[in-house]
Amino acid sequence: MKFAISYPTPFNGTDPDRLVSFARHAERCGFEALYVQDHIALYPGANYGAGELPPTLPYFDPLDTLSFVAAATERLLLGTGVLLLPYRHPVVLAKRLATIDALSKGRMRLLTVGLGALPGEAQAMGVDFRTRGRRADEAIDVLRLLWSGGPEGVDHHGEFFAFDKLCSYPKPFSTNELPIHVGGSSRAAARRAGLRGDGYFAGGMLDEDERDLQIDLARKAAVEAGRDPAALEYTRWGSVELTVEQVGQLAEHGVTRIVVNVTAATADEQHDQMSAFAERFALATSSGR
Repeated sequence: MKFAISYPTPFNGTDPDRLVSFARHAERCGFEALYVQDHIALYPGANYGAGELPPTLPYFDPLDTLSFVAAATERLLLGTGVLLLPYRHPVVLAKRLATIDALSKGRMRLLTVGLGALPGEAQAMGVDFRTRGRRADEAIDVLRLLWSGGPEGVDHHGEFFAFDKLCSYPKPFSTNELPIHVGGSSRAAARRAGLRGDGYFAGGMLDEDERDLQIDLARKAAVEAGRDPAALEYTRWGSVELTVEQVGQLAEHGVTRIVVNVTAATADEQHDQMSAFAERFALATSSGR
């Protein structure tokens, strides 16, 4: 099992020193990665099904944030949970992701993309909310095409994006492709993960039967696409209070990574929660520290 930590934007606000302190402490504790969330813009009444989001929540741009974190850390992998893919042009995104990966020497490796659940956010970005799934599918294909293309350029003519003989440099660090995980809580998201993703990051308020069905669907979709279902990583959210027994139960359901949420409000208490979790699961030892 791998353990990552999520940066609690609602608690921590926009203090850059607090962000750096949080990331460095997570690295010292032995967490694999730091995940950040994404919203481009909110509005009064924005509700994604689990409750209304206060419109003043200060969501940093996730890629700018991860670049900042990379400069302040040495080993921590960089993750999004999730990046709203339909609202970003893949040609620009390919450049930004490869840049972060190159400058961090290969740490932009836990990109998770999702569709977004707020119609007002889609409207503000000029995206038809009903087509965002197809748009995301095509964007994933475009990202991989651009990263893998050489100096002769690549062509693409799709429903949403089109170009000829396009070259995208720099490439990601020591590779021509970054992993792309798919996040969501629907069967469509699970199938997308199997068809196109390197992993499924399951969210939502679902029972274990539905979760088991979805990860099984993802693996079946991978087989249909001629991909290795065993290579599909399975990520879930988890509380900082998780016990060894509870983590063992998640592992029995095939989970390979847990992204931990802290619950404390102050920086000192958050650090204490991370330290206690790391000690409970011997993270510093298992990470080689």
